[in-house]
Amino acid sequence: MKNNISQPHAHTPAAIFDDGWSNATCDLNILPARGQKGRGAVSNIDGRFERHIHQAVDDGWLGTLMEDLDAPRTKTTLGIDGARSVITRNQSPDVPFDRSINPYRGCEHGCVYCFARPTHAYLGLSPGLDFETRLFWKPEAAQLLRKQLSSKAYQPAPIVIGTSTDPYQPVDRDKKLTRSIIEVLADCQHPFSLITKSALVTRDIDLIAPMAARNRASVAVSVTSLDHRLSNLLEPRASAPHRRLEAIRKLSDAGIPVTVLCAPVIPGLNDTEIEKIVATCKDAGAQSIGHIVLRLPLEIADLFEEWLEAHYPDRKAKVMSLIRQMRDGQTYQSEFGTRMRGTGPIADLIAKRFDAARKKHGLTNRSLNLDCSGFKRPSANGQMSLF
Repeated sequence: MKNNISQPHAHTPAAIFDDGWSNATCDLNILPARGQKGRGAVSNIDGRFERHIHQAVDDGWLGTLMEDLDAPRTKTTLGIDGARSVITRNQSPDVPFDRSINPYRGCEHGCVYCFARPTHAYLGLSPGLDFETRLFWKPEAAQLLRKQLSSKAYQPAPIVIGTSTDPYQPVDRDKKLTRSIIEVLADCQHPFSLITKSALVTRDIDLIAPMAARNRASVAVSVTSLDHRLSNLLEPRASAPHRRLEAIRKLSDAGIPVTVLCAPVIPGLNDTEIEKIVATCKDAGAQSIGHIVLRLPLEIADLFEEWLEAHYPDRKAKVMSLIRQMRDGQTYQSEFGTRMRGTGPIADLIAKRFDAARKKHGLTNRSLNLDCSGFKRPSANGQMSLF
């Protein structure tokens, strides 16, 4: 049974409603969210713009039946994103680039902590399961990109692909949308960098390596944990840790500069792995490494607490306490300069440990110094300009 409650948006643990059959109100037994195998979010919580909150309740008919039933599986669907441009601009001082491309909206990898989840609320969808099952792609992304690059007002600077959602999520095996974007950038000799946690990136080494040889391409691979169980729970449809290490090795062997992003660092969960991740990724061929501490903006805080309750109930209180200690008592700080690093002794210690491990293994910090001098502006009809 579903209960729709008209009230300001808030995720509450209980609800009271009048079913119309009695003048008395009754306490409803809110059913706990149940995770699905292969999915990150435990529930499909309503977005912050919705007028109603939907909660599953036991109306007395279910009894103990719920304990014997598996959560219904949600299949992945793919819709069309009708965007008229593909390059997104930003003015954030926290990142070393001002433009990016995200071929897909939503991400089937299902990382429970993904900071892009709240964007699904703009579509009237849930940042929970909807974000990882109701995806949207830009079939004309390559043509739109060529058109944007052909503008006489356009000035080249490194484009980062996959800043919000992964460009190599499972659906790209079939669509090859990311490859079509790289082909345009390679044709124009436009510098680019990729961010992914998928071994599928090695499919496009033939396009990336020649650009890297001219200092016009690089790849950042996200490595959150080397623990297969933890990784599978945090990022259920992303490549396993050993597959990511293999990808780093193949990319490096092809002459492609590889940065490792240890993100997010979650105190009380994966922070014990910092030194091991740095050493292992160095052995795999990484040249640089950076880190970002866990961010829980908007709906992600509720989703992450649900996830902890489902998978690590014994650690939930400790992990959330440590997160708040890095956020001045809150679950998130949005200010530039602190949102990715955190504040306080715990955040400082994490940063110092990364600095020490980086120096020990001869790795550099993350940078994006790519050559823009070879850019060849395409014409609107797809041919390269002679001028």
